[in-house]
This record gives sequence, C-alpha cells and structure tokens, in this order.
Amino acid sequence: MDEEGETILLEENYYQLLNVSKTATPEEINSAYRRFSRMFHPDKHSMDPAKQKWAEQIFNKVKEAYEVLSDSHKRAIYDTLGKRGLEVEGWEVIFRTRTPREIREEYERLKREREERRLQQSANPRGTITMSINATDMFMKYYDEYEILEDTSILPNIEVSGMTIQQSIDAPVTLRNTMTLSGNISTQNGIGTGSVNISNRHLSSEKGWTECEFGIGNGPLVGLKIFRTLSRLMFLNCGTVLQFTPRGISPSLVSTMALQLDAHSVGYLTYRAGGQGGSSMTTIYVRDSEKYHTNTALQIGNPHSFISLNIMRKLPQHDMKLRLAFKVGTFGAIAEYGAEKKVSQNSSVSAAVMLGVPSGVMLKLKWSCSSQTIVVPIHLCEEVMPSPVFYATVVPMVSWLVLKKLVLDPITRERQERERQRSMEANYERLQEMQRQARATVELMRETYSRIRTEEEKKKGLVIIRALYGKVPPGLTSHDISAEQAGDAASSPESPTAYSEVIDVTIPVQCLVKDSRLELLEASKSELPGFFDPCVGEDKQLTIQYLFHNNVHRCSVTDRQAVVLPRNSHRIKNRS
Repeated sequence: MDEEGETILLEENYYQLLNVSKTATPEEINSAYRRFSRMFHPDKHSMDPAKQKWAEQIFNKVKEAYEVLSDSHKRAIYDTLGKRGLEVEGWEVIFRTRTPREIREEYERLKREREERRLQQSANPRGTITMSINATDMFMKYYDEYEILEDTSILPNIEVSGMTIQQSIDAPVTLRNTMTLSGNISTQNGIGTGSVNISNRHLSSEKGWTECEFGIGNGPLVGLKIFRTLSRLMFLNCGTVLQFTPRGISPSLVSTMALQLDAHSVGYLTYRAGGQGGSSMTTIYVRDSEKYHTNTALQIGNPHSFISLNIMRKLPQHDMKLRLAFKVGTFGAIAEYGAEKKVSQNSSVSAAVMLGVPSGVMLKLKWSCSSQTIVVPIHLCEEVMPSPVFYATVVPMVSWLVLKKLVLDPITRERQERERQRSMEANYERLQEMQRQARATVELMRETYSRIRTEEEKKKGLVIIRALYGKVPPGLTSHDISAEQAGDAASSPESPTAYSEVIDVTIPVQCLVKDSRLELLEASKSELPGFFDPCVGEDKQLTIQYLFHNNVHRCSVTDRQAVVLPRNSHRIKNRS
C-alpha cells in the first residue's frame, strides 16, 4: 500500500531480478545476466519438458531485464517512469531527446508541468483554531479581599477565556500567480475582533516573487512583500504594511536576510520597525541534522529583548519528537518541555508544559490533521508550583497511553488488515503466479545450488545452512532456526516450516553466493529469484544461518535492509 492508502499493483523490479544496484555499471549488469543465463537457459533443462517450460519463462524475464538495463535510453525511462513508462509514456519522451541525461531532464520538466496543472485545478485550505482555557481555579482559589463568602462549590471554575479562528485558501490562478484569501475571528474576555485579507503572489522568476496584500479589519491595510535570491547561499525577504486607523496611518516594515552557513545550518537577521510590535533586531541560528534541530535567537528592541534556545530531538523510529526550550528576557523567563507524536501519515498530536515567571504554569495541547490545526492552551496556575507541574506532565502521558491502547491501536490494526486484504485481492492472480514461478525457479536452481555449495565447502567458504524469509512469530526477534531444521538445507519454498507465512529460501540464497561473498541490495527480498511474498502487507525478515571457515554464523535483517556476508559480528561463539 502507498501513503494515500491506494492499492499498488505488483510489478517486477529489474534491478532486484538481476541483484544489481541502481548505480550498477554495464559490466556488472552483463556479469549478472551471464550468471543467471547459465542457471536458467532452457537448453540446460531440455531433458525435462516441464522444467524447460518454466526455464523459458524465467529466462525471458531475465533477458527482458537485461535488455532494458543494458540500453542507456531504456534504462533512463525505466528509472524515471517504471516498467509502464517503457510501454507508452517513456517513448513520447525519447522521440524528442537523444541522451539518457536529456530523457531524465525532459521527464522532470513534464513532471513539473503536470504538478503545476494539478495545482492550478485545486485549492489548498489551511486553518487554525485556538481555544484558550483558564483553569487556575483548580490549584489556586481566588478570593475577593473585600468580600467574605463561603465557598460552597465542589467543582473548580474552568472557563474559556478566548478563542481565535484563522482560515485561508490558496488558489492558483495561473502558473505564476496564486491568490490567497484569509480571515480570522478572535475574542478575548468578551471583546471580539476580526479581519479579512486577500493577496496575490506573482512568481517573477526562478530567483524571486512579489506579493500584494489588501485587507480590512481594524481599518483598511495595504501591503507589499518581495522575496529575492541574492546568491546560491543567500536570500532576502522584505515586507511593508500601511494600516489605516482612525488615529492615522500606521506603517510597519519587516526585513529578513538569510545565509546558508553549511549543509545543516542557516543564519537569519531580521529587522522590524513600526506597527504594534515596536522595533527590534533579531538574529537566529538554526541547525537541522538527522537527529537534532536547534534554534538559537537573540533579540534587542522595544518593548522586549530576549535570548532563547530551542532543542528538538528527533526519534524517527518511533515517529516522535522531544522538545526543550528556554527563553529569558525583559518580560521574565519561560522554560518549556514537550513531545510530538505522529499518529498517521497526515496527523500528529503534541503536548508541552510551559513554566514561566510571571506567567505561571500552562499546558499546551495541539492536534494537526492535514492542513487543519487545533491548539488548546490551558492556564493551570499563575505561579510555578509542584502540583500543577506534576499533573500537567503526567495526565497527558497517561491519557495518551490509554487512548492509544483502547482506541488508536485497534483502529490501526483494522486499517492495516483491511489494506492488506484489499492488496491481496487486487494482486491475487499475480501472487499465485509469483509463487508458482518461485517454486519452479528453486527447482531449476538445484543443480547450481549443489555445485556452488560443494565448491564453497571445499575451500571452507560461505555455506548457507538455513535461510528463512517471512513473518517473524509473535514474541521473537527473528526466525527460530533449530538444529533439526538446519539438517535439511535443500528444501524449497513448498516445504513446510514450523511457522505459517514463512518460506525456506536456502537454495536461492546459496545460488547468489559468489566467491564466498553474498550481497543483497537495500530492497524487498521478495523480488529476488526464487523468492516470493508469503504475507503481503506484513513486516518480514530474512534470517540466515551459515558456515564460514567452519564457524557457525547467524544474522537476521528486515525485508528492505541490505545484506553483506560474511561478517565477523554474525559469528556464534562457544559453539562447535
């Protein structure tokens, strides 16, 4: 299944079929083709009509893969458009081009045009709803010093102190012009305001754009923004707004210059003047790496000056981000810590605790789904006290665990099973054919398997004892290859194993060994010769137990993880 939940039809991967990388040289492709040709050529199996029939089919697939990858033009089309591109779309490109590089450039150009046409026909709505809640009565009761009243209420007084709704719609008008209609309504302590803005962004060139803005709210406003790329590592963004109020015209100016310092770091210098925010100069240093995102800022101006540090730890294996921030200035000090969790492909939830002087303790909850965001800041206490800090930290964590266990996990499992069933139904005939071909391929490999294994045993090289591929049984981290199972190394995918949804791939793996070395690419193993997918849509692993220099080794990798054998780290010690 793809990210959008659409059913993907299975298709051969020419690179995996020949077990070569996408950057393989013509010599490597020729070598792989000759190797598999000797293994599957129909003339080698002419004594058995059934085997010869299967050999013709498999040999034709190998030959087809070789013909595409050995032809630079066909390979360029296959790399950009896939197998279907060789049938129709790719040849529309090649007639107008000459070299493989021109084919790829032409494809990228056509792809950009298709994306532009698609954007031109669609609008992009965005929205944010912020609901501020005052819950300070939970931890600190308020009493009027001029009135003595008996507190008879049992439940604390929790109120919505403010709400803001912001919505915008981006609508491409032409390939170079995009109109944006935005509006917001806000209320704070019973006082409401609102505004409506419309702007047009014109892409003047690849190096810049201009944007004109008109709005009405607290009086009419007119604005102009300009973006310009100054060099390969520097850009400038300037904007000015004229706000017409009953007290006169209020101008404001914002100018930002950015410089790419290195591959992971960017520096920003921003100047603000006029408007309700006063005047200030801000410098920001941002560093973004694979594991961390840091943001350091220093602002000097009126009415406030401050210094801040923001550190985010990325945990992609858990779809999570941890955040820690500090901010100290003329307004006081704020410390913040929180976490963000990705719930699905397009939605995430986050919670953060803010401790400030003099603001107190605040819990900020956020839910983002596609282009819509809901933010709920809850003011718990006007002073930093242990009890509100404790509850603000523990309650979101416990609530998330309960929600995940009782609601989200069952929904996710149900959706995955539904997608798996839909994929299996869409590819049922294709899966059956792949299974039959895999079993026939193993039968054709037996002679090659015996020869390679004998050669490796003589020189004490790489001998595959047992290889299993498929779903790992619950409670285990890899397939259980027992001593009894290891005795029969010549079984086929038809052979039963101790677990369902697991196939024996000892013969195909041994046949891929060359000069006491096995190398499998970073791609799904189900597309290798002699393999097939025994459990579509499920997580799979490949477990290999092998001998090298008469020492037992063992490794287990995920379906798309690369494999290189032998490795000293795979050796099983203290065993004969």
